[in-house]
Amino acid sequence: MGTTRKLRGWVIGYLFILPSIIGFSIFVAYPLLSSMYYAMTEWSGYDSPRFVGFENFRYLFTEDPAFWPSIRATFYFVMLSVPLSLILGLLLAMMLNKNLAGIKWFRTIFYLPVVVPSIATLTLWQFIYEPQYGLANSLLREFGLPPGTWLTSETTALPSIVLIGLWQVGSSVIIFLSGLQSVPQEMYEAAEVDGASRWRMSLNITLPMITPILFLQLILGIIGAFQAFNQVQVLTGGGPNFSTSLLNYKIYTDAFNGRMFGYAIAEVWVLFVIIMIFTVISYRYSNRFVYYESDK
Repeated sequence: MGTTRKLRGWVIGYLFILPSIIGFSIFVAYPLLSSMYYAMTEWSGYDSPRFVGFENFRYLFTEDPAFWPSIRATFYFVMLSVPLSLILGLLLAMMLNKNLAGIKWFRTIFYLPVVVPSIATLTLWQFIYEPQYGLANSLLREFGLPPGTWLTSETTALPSIVLIGLWQVGSSVIIFLSGLQSVPQEMYEAAEVDGASRWRMSLNITLPMITPILFLQLILGIIGAFQAFNQVQVLTGGGPNFSTSLLNYKIYTDAFNGRMFGYAIAEVWVLFVIIMIFTVISYRYSNRFVYYESDK
């Protein structure tokens, strides 16, 4: 009797998790395993894939002339855009965390660029960066400064693209703002009674209390930066001289322009491993700078 009841409990339990197992198998496990297979094939998308083992990876790391420049451009983009987005987003959130008249309008204005379609925003910036008649160079000439090269120079093309990313920092601002507003006011009042300055309160109360939000934004920023694509596709096409050829863009061109789907899938696995390494390292050392109230 006891064994029958136990068996029935097991069956009911497995029936409850069966939909999750089926969903995981169809939408996660199968695509993952099949992509591992296709990464080891030569496949144009039309014909049958031909198994070539690790040849795609060997060619990628040793012979592809565009791979290492794209890796350099991708790391440069991530290292520049993620810290700048975090700093600017936090500073704007602190400014918008004031109880001033019309502050809701300012919050809306800073968030507006996020809801504008990405292609429309990039088309606007294409006009701003236009060398002869663009808004950016027109302003520089007004102040007697030499015009910038923006997207036409290997030196300035990638920083110019990073600048566009800062234009859409509104979503980070909203998340930081929610974190700032969750800090208990009693802590500020107690610090004020003790004579702490605003700078001290920001350094010793605000920053430690919002470190979980900072960590979340860091992870999301890293993943988003490694997957950047639209800016390169619309503005530079990977040039000049591969200086803006981010890895995600290279994957797209190899797959759809070069008809090398097997090779592109191998590149996707390389990108996946890079993102995993960054994420694992961030989590590994997060306990050194992230403060959780439950740790008390």
